[in-house]
Amino acid sequence: MSKKQCMAKVTSVTKLAEGIFSMWLSAPEIAEQAVPGQFLSLYCKDKDKLLPRPISLCEIERGEGVLRLVFRVVGAGTEEFSKMNPGEEIKVLGPLGNGFPIEEVKNAGKRAVLIGGGIGIPPLLQLSKEFQGQVTTVVGYRNSDTFLLKELEKAADCVVIATEDGSIGTKGNVIDAIHEGQITGDIVYSCGPTPMLRGVKAWSEEEKIPAWISMEEKMACGIGACLACVCQSKDIDDHSKVHNKRICKDGPVFLAEEIEL
Repeated sequence: MSKKQCMAKVTSVTKLAEGIFSMWLSAPEIAEQAVPGQFLSLYCKDKDKLLPRPISLCEIERGEGVLRLVFRVVGAGTEEFSKMNPGEEIKVLGPLGNGFPIEEVKNAGKRAVLIGGGIGIPPLLQLSKEFQGQVTTVVGYRNSDTFLLKELEKAADCVVIATEDGSIGTKGNVIDAIHEGQITGDIVYSCGPTPMLRGVKAWSEEEKIPAWISMEEKMACGIGACLACVCQSKDIDDHSKVHNKRICKDGPVFLAEEIEL
């Protein structure tokens, strides 16, 4: 799989929740080879902002050559993206990262448990669509502003919700919801903040279920050259010769047992 740099055309930008936006991009060469769990690096028009912004893929429509990104506005770069209009072009690089290994579920009839929190929820949508019903999805929100929930419910045959304030579903986090709903499966795929992934790893180890986790980390180059986004690993990295993995290059998806959280 080779990454491409191109000018992608914006087809739509919509607000999903407070500070959360959905963007569809036309980029046929990238869409053709992209897989769930990968990300794009988006470049700002402002030349003073040299570093690209990494954003995970939410949906991939290969036949139409379009990609969907769902992101939170956290700075000047993502604010610029949120204000773009249909027809505008943006420089992108991708697909980047390794993505989730999905053939084990698709070909062996295994049941997947998808677990996401916050802005780690969007990558689960394409993953759910790939599995076509062999899925229990567990999602954690801060409150009743449950972006993407209806689409996730359409893609998975079971969706379990946790909210920090208890406004919908289980009051607490995704692990609380898993215990309350007695959720189980054959393999886990998860994306979200590190504290959540730490809980997912502990639960999957207790249940003796393999877990693939997608790490969230600030990135600089996005291609593995600068070592700005590393996580601690059990094995020594061939590139850096230390117990580190580059999240942008070696990940962002790792087998949980290989990573120290």
